[in-house]
Amino acid sequence: PPPDQVVRAGERLVVQSGGFPPVSGRHGPHRDAEKNVETCLRQAGAENAKNRRGWYFSAFLCELRASALKSFNEIRTLPVPRLACLAPLFFLFWRGLFQSGNSFFQGVTHELMNLSLKGISFSYGSAAVLRNISLYVPHGDFLTVLGPNGSGKSTLFRLIDRILLPSGGSITLDGRSVTEYSRRDLARMIGYVPQETNWMFPFTVLEAVLMGRSPSTGILGFEGEEDIGIASRAMELMDIGHLRAKVVTALSGGERQRVLVARALAQQPRILLLDEPNAHLDLAHQLEMFQLLRLLNREQQITVLSVSHDLNLAAAFSKRVLLLGPAGHESGYTLHSLGSPREVLTRESIADVFRAEVTVDQAPGGSHPRITLDLE
Repeated sequence: PPPDQVVRAGERLVVQSGGFPPVSGRHGPHRDAEKNVETCLRQAGAENAKNRRGWYFSAFLCELRASALKSFNEIRTLPVPRLACLAPLFFLFWRGLFQSGNSFFQGVTHELMNLSLKGISFSYGSAAVLRNISLYVPHGDFLTVLGPNGSGKSTLFRLIDRILLPSGGSITLDGRSVTEYSRRDLARMIGYVPQETNWMFPFTVLEAVLMGRSPSTGILGFEGEEDIGIASRAMELMDIGHLRAKVVTALSGGERQRVLVARALAQQPRILLLDEPNAHLDLAHQLEMFQLLRLLNREQQITVLSVSHDLNLAAAFSKRVLLLGPAGHESGYTLHSLGSPREVLTRESIADVFRAEVTVDQAPGGSHPRITLDLE
């Protein structure tokens, strides 16, 4: 339950019963006050808790307040200067502990978020994967990364999100290296959706999506009503609101994929990294996914970077396309071409990178190119 409601309920009962230890002008038994506070807090937790953690929090808060009442007489004997020194610490602890979304790590602005990669290289052991990748992604871009299997598309996203560190080059956000940001601050700016996640525990869909609120909660990570509202809106956007009480381990592959995207949306990031967001989705949900990404990109100016193997979806929805190709005589992959879908997705470039013969023409009713495999 919301901490302030629980605390206020307990305090009202204490004041009404005059239950604090004797002070001038106020009388009341100490033990009765303690029992009243404990009863009130437990009832408030039992009636209003929306999940198991709400009840655990209520029980914890009850014990905390009961202990404070027991030591009230000792605290009153402390010299006034000592209490004055402790006041700021109690204030900071209270804000960080109980106020969701109001933590000690504020200060990162989300107005503009320009991403820059300069000379990025990476190897798994002695096997080079990426070589000399340089890229500038302005705020509000919609960029899709294309390339054959094993070309380092997923690795590129892990480097941007600092899951991996490059062996050469630098990655900056607004001119500041990603290594200078704390993990919490970076999670507020970048939402990352991997290809798949192995769920080890039977979390409900709501609990899984609420994990996206972790960077914005207090010290103990308890979510408030605002966090639950944000998570609920993310689930509705991804058409999984009806699954909120279902266990993620019992979902289909496509449903789990939508849970991952909803979790990233719950972070309210300025940059979305989506590694094959249409994987495991049926045709209708593939279209809905990219329509939603375009809507977020246009209306909320969220920068979208996606990895896809569907060239036609990339051509239809992306502002720009990046094509990764072999790095010549060297091992690994590098930037083959970068530009608008019409500039990059040509018959020649596709044949050069994917070793496949295709026909490229204009899509009916649109200005973007359409790619068709030559089956003969």
